[in-house]
Amino acid sequence: MEKYQYFRPTEFDPAGAFLPERHEWLVVPCGRTRDSDPLAESNFASALKALGGESETVEVHRFGHWGPGWFEIIIVDPASPQKEIAEGIEAKLADYPILNEDDFSEREWAEATEVWKHCFNLKERVKLCAEAGVSIFAARHEWIPQEDNGRIFERCTR
Repeated sequence: MEKYQYFRPTEFDPAGAFLPERHEWLVVPCGRTRDSDPLAESNFASALKALGGESETVEVHRFGHWGPGWFEIIIVDPASPQKEIAEGIEAKLADYPILNEDDFSEREWAEATEVWKHCFNLKERVKLCAEAGVSIFAARHEWIPQEDNGRIFERCTR
């Protein structure tokens, strides 16, 4: 795991900025920004939950940033029992990008539903239904039609 003293959000940012008293702490590889997608949000929340939430040995830090506006990271005291949990999170993410399938699916579905309800007008929803081979009358509902094998859902996700 990377020590905070070497952490840089981008190659253009200084390493270990703003938290000199936490340079030895470890950065959990699940950050989030203003523009995070459901996967990043899910992994961040799942990692924090696995670590037992914020405590004297687990901290969430938010920084303003010139790119995404802000970003958040989780850091862990290397002398704490949470270090092993953080290392387990890192190992799990090395093999598979999702920490919690259920949480991720719920967040992805919630975002897609919001897009369906608020980002497409009725005319666009009718067109999506027609293209997917679904009754155009399904466009009137606030929920995503599911008779199309996921085609509309995919259009509503990033």
